[in-house]
Amino acid sequence: MASAAIFSSLRRRRSPSLEAFIVPVDLSEVALLETLIYVAGDVVSCFSDNRFPFQRRNSRALVGKVEIFRSMLECLRDSTDGGVLLPTAVLCLKELYLLLYRSKILLDYCARSSKLWLLLQNHCVSGHFHDLSQEFSTLLDVFPVGEIGLSDDVREQVELLQRQSRRAKLFIDKKDDALRTRFFWFLDEFESGRVPDSKDLRCFFVDKLQMLDAKSCRVEVEALEEQIVNHEGDVEPTVPVLNGMVAITRYCRFLLFGFEDELEIEIQKRARKRLITQEIAETFFTVPKDFCCPITLDLMCDPVIISTGQTYDRRSIWRWMEEGHCTCPKTGLLLSHNRLVPNRALRNLIMQWCSAHGVPYDPPEGVDPSVEMFASACPSKASLEANRETAMLLIQQLADGSQVAKTVAAREIRLLAKNGKENRAFIAQAGAIPHLRNLLSSPNFVAQENSVTALLNLSIFERNKSMIMEEGCLGSIVEVLQFGHTTEARENAAATLFSLSAVHEYKKRIADNVGAVEALAWLLLQGTQRGKKDAVTALFNLSTHTENCLRMIEAGAVKAMVVALGNEGVFEEAAGALALIVRQPIGAMAVVGEEAAVGGLLGIMRCGTPRGKENAVAALLELCRSGGAAATERVVRAPALAGLLQTLLFTGTKRARRKAASLARVFQRCENASLHYGGLGVGYAFASDSASTRNTTSFGIYKHHSASSLC
Repeated sequence: MASAAIFSSLRRRRSPSLEAFIVPVDLSEVALLETLIYVAGDVVSCFSDNRFPFQRRNSRALVGKVEIFRSMLECLRDSTDGGVLLPTAVLCLKELYLLLYRSKILLDYCARSSKLWLLLQNHCVSGHFHDLSQEFSTLLDVFPVGEIGLSDDVREQVELLQRQSRRAKLFIDKKDDALRTRFFWFLDEFESGRVPDSKDLRCFFVDKLQMLDAKSCRVEVEALEEQIVNHEGDVEPTVPVLNGMVAITRYCRFLLFGFEDELEIEIQKRARKRLITQEIAETFFTVPKDFCCPITLDLMCDPVIISTGQTYDRRSIWRWMEEGHCTCPKTGLLLSHNRLVPNRALRNLIMQWCSAHGVPYDPPEGVDPSVEMFASACPSKASLEANRETAMLLIQQLADGSQVAKTVAAREIRLLAKNGKENRAFIAQAGAIPHLRNLLSSPNFVAQENSVTALLNLSIFERNKSMIMEEGCLGSIVEVLQFGHTTEARENAAATLFSLSAVHEYKKRIADNVGAVEALAWLLLQGTQRGKKDAVTALFNLSTHTENCLRMIEAGAVKAMVVALGNEGVFEEAAGALALIVRQPIGAMAVVGEEAAVGGLLGIMRCGTPRGKENAVAALLELCRSGGAAATERVVRAPALAGLLQTLLFTGTKRARRKAASLARVFQRCENASLHYGGLGVGYAFASDSASTRNTTSFGIYKHHSASSLC
């Protein structure tokens, strides 16, 4: 059986490293010949008729060597007839096992690798073939051919192979190398701002590489993007070169093959995801907690490890980072880097569990989000120019294409807009936004979902926010939020509103749009965990505008945020939004009117994250300041508050300690609070029962604070 290192290299389409080839089993003398015959026969049967895209001569030569060794092994088995082999022969045969196994891996690598990647690695892979040839030659030099009873014809074949192996030199196919040079010429053309002629591109991709349809181009793009994720240091080709290759291949995909054959694939994928979601919902099995993403609480499809060592679903943590967060959602620790490492062991366990319980498993597919993270840091002019030309093709289809072509174009713009601010800038400048707005009302759920997500990705670039608003997209985005065909469309509409509300002047416009706040409140109450996260972040941004307070109360957003205080994934933002709303008397009255508000904030102070505790104590403080005597009395009489404040004063963040100190002074001025708690002395210890002691020691620790420290 193959070692894990070898299969890992195949999965990632990397060049197989020599250290991966370690003896996987301890072969006994009894089974040695039979095992070798089986491995050699497997190599010959699998690859003798295989049409390799490149390395054809090297591959044929290697298969021919293996076939001669199989003949030798069969003859040796027949001649020994159960007898004892020479010790030298046994050692050589064990070494032969390794060489045969490495031959199989190398041939399999050449058969499965993407064509462009194999073309780029032409010299390196040729070197692997030459290394194997040299090692076969060394083995034959020490193999006791004349002492093991081979037939004359087999011995002649082995001796001929021995002489040929000694004379073998490194062979690099000139035709393959010419194609490699040709592709680098295309890169240089784009780098210089010149677009190669479509006839030249067709000749290269269709005639030479035999990419005959859009699917084969898509496979190449995905394979190259995987190489970007798995790229190691300064290994050739560099990431900018890979980015250029991806961009050019994507451009040729649409230039040469159009759009019409892609939609059915997309619809099938989306329908399959819907079926999977429905079947998981209907199953009676409880998904193990370790298999669920801490952000969405859903079964992870592609678990990845971040710098803090925590595991999340790739898509969820990527969205978290894309929103500007630089901390671990679970631990609150600062991320040292944004690299996502696949947790392959956990993914295998999830696959096994799904298989055992009959739960459909949706494996990772399509574009890897971490590709955009890593690749966007290494743009090249060639990739930018090729992406620009691709965007022009896509926008032309959005304007004049069929409904199918528009749907496919929206999906590709969505993917292209994920990769770098340069792409987002020229897509918007080229006029994509009005066409995407028109697709928001499409009856096709794929078209609607891709168009709203494309607008979300475009809105990440600051200058595009004004273009989206000026083109009148707000009303259509709100309609998708209210009546979107899919859950993902509604969630991404909420995320788009969050992105747009980063501009202060748009916060009032968004809140005043009919149905916007109501739909966000509904999503916060009834949506998936991801939808609740999108909704609460949008509501938080809207609450920072003082004129939105009344609108949010009337729309039920305050009630929804009070309920959200009990939700582990969104309580931080909910408490922060309430802290802003209660600064106004009308907002404080609305929060006081919610029975669960004070208790929910106290619960966060007890068990929340550092940021959550900070927001909760700030909300209670502002509630006392703006809500009048009734609100203060409500807060003061809350049970266990004294102990929570004491803990926060010593363990909270700097802002949390400051807010807790200010809240303590509010209590000091409240006669009811003193009577209720018996006075809070230094460190929030209860003082003695004498009134004089209470009056002289209560809050003595805070006398040095100035009035400016109340904020």
